[in-house]
Amino acid sequence: MHRISSVFFFGGALVAGSLTAAPIATADAFTLAPAPLSTFEVIAAYLLPAAVGYLLGSIPFGLLLTRLSGLGDIRSIGSGNIGATNVLRTGHKGLAALTLLLDALKGTLAVILGYRIGAHFGLATDGSLIAGLAAFLGHIFPAWLGFKGGKGVATYIGVVGGLIWPGALIFCGLWLATAVATRYSSLSALIASVATPAILFALGYRPEALLALLMTLLLLWKHEANIRRLLKGEEPKIGAKA
Repeated sequence: MHRISSVFFFGGALVAGSLTAAPIATADAFTLAPAPLSTFEVIAAYLLPAAVGYLLGSIPFGLLLTRLSGLGDIRSIGSGNIGATNVLRTGHKGLAALTLLLDALKGTLAVILGYRIGAHFGLATDGSLIAGLAAFLGHIFPAWLGFKGGKGVATYIGVVGGLIWPGALIFCGLWLATAVATRYSSLSALIASVATPAILFALGYRPEALLALLMTLLLLWKHEANIRRLLKGEEPKIGAKA
């Protein structure tokens, strides 16, 4: 009889304990569960990072810096591009380096701001990816330059670096190795941009790899004329003046 009462005692204690704990766990679940986003919040969560990214990406630093330095309109020399490679053709290495840095940083800043905006809605990763893509699109299609911007190499690096910094190191390493071997900036960018998405995917960074792949396809399209000149042996090498 004592043994039976002991069994009932322990059984009752377990049941009581589970009943006591259940409301707490349920309450925690209800407390911690995020409220669903409204339609307006969903739109804002995607539209705001896109807008911020595009505005940052469309700042034409190459054009602004050359004008401020008294070099005129960079679009009237060389390839007509507003990027660092064409700025280098003016003979001003420091100005070209600054253009490269700023074009990259605007991509990184877009990713950071997109992440913070997205985090407000519980969509931090989505916000960073959207802002990064928008910054890249803003660079190559700036509204205030008739949608005729740069080719996106520096901004590509900045976006990838903002998302996953080893990606930027991979791109820069491949670019530098190819540039040293060939002295073709365009070829270096093409090789690095094609290899980077594949490497990121192999390393397990799938969302970043997919974004990099999309930017690569756009970058290849923007380099169509360079590819034709490379095939003909007419592409100017790094440092060649206009």
